[in-house]
Amino acid sequence: MKLTRYTIQALAFFIASLAVTSCHKEEAIDISVPQISAGQGITSDTLSGSIKGTLLSGKTYYFRTNITINAGDTLLMQAGSKLIALGDGTTTETSPQITNNGTFVSLGTQDNQNFITVPDDKRIAANIGKGFWGGIQCGETSGDLIIKWTHIEFVGGPAGPDADPAIYAAGDPRMTIVFTNTNANCILEDSWIYGSTDDGMRVLSGKISIMRNTYEACGKAGGESLNLKSGTVGDVAYNVSIGAATNSFKASNSGGNAIQTNVNVYNNTMLNGGLRQVKSGRGGSINYEKGAQGTIYNNVIVNCRFGLRITKDADTAHMQYNNQFYYGNADYFIPQFNAADGIARTQSGDIAGTAAKTNNPMFATYDVDMFDYSTITPPVDIAGMPVSIITAVNYNFSLLPGSPALKHGYTNFAPLKSVPQGGLYGATTELPGVDMGAYQSDGSGNQHYASSLSFK
Repeated sequence: MKLTRYTIQALAFFIASLAVTSCHKEEAIDISVPQISAGQGITSDTLSGSIKGTLLSGKTYYFRTNITINAGDTLLMQAGSKLIALGDGTTTETSPQITNNGTFVSLGTQDNQNFITVPDDKRIAANIGKGFWGGIQCGETSGDLIIKWTHIEFVGGPAGPDADPAIYAAGDPRMTIVFTNTNANCILEDSWIYGSTDDGMRVLSGKISIMRNTYEACGKAGGESLNLKSGTVGDVAYNVSIGAATNSFKASNSGGNAIQTNVNVYNNTMLNGGLRQVKSGRGGSINYEKGAQGTIYNNVIVNCRFGLRITKDADTAHMQYNNQFYYGNADYFIPQFNAADGIARTQSGDIAGTAAKTNNPMFATYDVDMFDYSTITPPVDIAGMPVSIITAVNYNFSLLPGSPALKHGYTNFAPLKSVPQGGLYGATTELPGVDMGAYQSDGSGNQHYASSLSFK
């Protein structure tokens, strides 16, 4: 089945009506929300070829060869389901991918998360960038991609004949998620993308809401956490990007789509980015170029090789930016808080020190000075990086009382909300926050406090 707007609305209303709670002085009766299915439940634990239906809660499924969701079909993962790729990343044939020409939905929850990953013995930090499988590759006429509270890990196997030739040359490392339909919705919420060989996620066109996710160690020698191309419209907010090879968030109008790239990037937290990119002037945090437009506010940028970069060929007439927070513990970060080869400059609401180790953001449990960046000169191969600067076992990027980033957010703008909102299949797009960064002092924003690998 294809999840149309009317199906989404009907299902959301049905679920809401079942979730009513009746309270009395001496009793409270909670009516549990049933698991949602999209077609027949899949009972075989091994998947191959064309698939549709529902991956059931509590079940683990495996795929060794490519699997495809055909046009008009839906594959839905119930909360608490796992999909394990049995690949080794050495060849195209041994690096299976999920090809989505229909609609793919993963409805994990905070208490019952989903996994699209590799066997447990391969889920280790030493395997960052090894690329054991081929990711989720969405065709240009696919339906929606809706992923919530899901761990997607260790993607980057070499591309072959089943990969889109408009995106990959033979042998290229595949990206964790690729989405390419201008007319469809791409919703990624509260999820983790971990250890990819190239981009954690690339949207070549589509309506997006990218909210409250964590991107860890994306890109081995190059690649962004999130790479947005021509025809992409929507919001990117309350995400954490730690240890990206190049940028955390890149927006470009390259690609020739008739719809201009227009993306709001606000209230994100970026750490330790851009240190692996070998190309001069590339990489670090937020990059707008080649005709892209958008709004950029309230982002926290810590120990990134370059800060905000807006090139002169971006649509600067239709861009607004201010209220970024910068911190660097080495002198070479300071002059690049606004990338020197771009046109972005310090704004009235920015918080940016003029010397190393000034304006510590005061994260609750993450020490921004655990690694002394003055001891290295980028680029640095991933093998030479301490794991602590590309990922973290446990962390809390909430701001402690007294942080200079508290209450310095700018809120006088609205999200684009380009995708359906609310319910199981819609987005929960949050408004700009009064605090800078992805974690708000009122408890809203990002809800992650541990690395993807900390969960089983």
